[in-house]
Amino acid sequence: MWRGLWTLPALAARGLLRPCSRQGSGAPAPSSGATIFALSSGQGRCGVAVIRTSGPASGPALRSLTAGRDLPPARSARLRLLSDPRSGEPLDRALVLWFPGPQSFTGEDCAEFHVHGGPAVVSGVLQALSGVPGLRPAEAGEFTRRAFTHGKLSLTEVEGLADLIHAETEAQRRQALRQLDGELGRLCHDWAETLTTALAHVEAYIDFGEDDNLEEDVLERVDSSVRGLQAALGAHLRDARRGQRLRSGAHVVVAGPPNAGKSSLVNLLSRKPVSIVSPEPGTTRDVLETPVDLAGFPALLSDTAGLREGVGPVEQEGVRRARARCGDPSTGPPLLTRARHQYHLQSCLDALGHYKEARDLVLEAEALRVARGHLARLTGGGGTEEILDVIFRDFCVGK
Repeated sequence: MWRGLWTLPALAARGLLRPCSRQGSGAPAPSSGATIFALSSGQGRCGVAVIRTSGPASGPALRSLTAGRDLPPARSARLRLLSDPRSGEPLDRALVLWFPGPQSFTGEDCAEFHVHGGPAVVSGVLQALSGVPGLRPAEAGEFTRRAFTHGKLSLTEVEGLADLIHAETEAQRRQALRQLDGELGRLCHDWAETLTTALAHVEAYIDFGEDDNLEEDVLERVDSSVRGLQAALGAHLRDARRGQRLRSGAHVVVAGPPNAGKSSLVNLLSRKPVSIVSPEPGTTRDVLETPVDLAGFPALLSDTAGLREGVGPVEQEGVRRARARCGDPSTGPPLLTRARHQYHLQSCLDALGHYKEARDLVLEAEALRVARGHLARLTGGGGTEEILDVIFRDFCVGK
């Protein structure tokens, strides 16, 4: 019955199946009208695997694999026998769902196949979809990129979704959900509305300042709005480091003299025997690292050699490495998307500073326009393709 089905390695070689990895996508912009498909659930054997499609050929694809039966009611699951449209060979009995656009995740027509999670079943359904005219395998993050393009998600919500997928602790999950729910996007929208109103008032004063139709205190109200926004942005930037640390995790180096209890502490916090504990000094001679969840906050613990002088060459190297970790405990450069938030907020605040320093209404208006532009780019307005590529490449294929 299963003769002729592609194996998972063969699918990977053909590009129909890719591992869930953080690699560059090179995903094309979703403007070509192509319909994409991919395995959206995790790899490996499982009870249920989810395969999804998005694009104008999703409906025909669903009909093709269900022997031409009518589409199920929108957003309702139906049990169907899936068959290869070319050979007629049965593939699986599966739940199928139909999401007509724009009421779908991507805003396009979408279909989902909830199949049994065996490798032969998954490979057979993917092979069958590859034979449907107008369908091609999705690139990494392409489903989410289409959702962004069709206005289903703002750029900050996209980043929140990526954080949620990669969240490893409760605190990370809560923070990601808040961003996915649009909390940061709504805050930036409110700030942008304040700047839009201020800019409109300044430009109106430039154009109609000599008329009697404008209220006398219009510029004073603009100044007050700008001061309030400066205070809000400053407070947010001062607190931004905490959110960035929660997202990327803290690197904690446990250092000290020999037999001070460093290894015992690391073993206690990690709840496993990471390091050898012995009354003999110098047991730990290299840097031993283990990830831990400290009350919902991610951290990387590093157990190090005891700091002392006059020991053998091997332990001396361990002490050197311990001192190096104490001097530079960072685990790498800050993640780009968080740095992007901080950059645009700081640039907006800098532009508001130029507004206060300006002695000309035209320069004041330009400063407000620049500040507003940075807030717009933070949520996806005016962003460049390079920034979008970096953000969306962090998604798995099928998301």
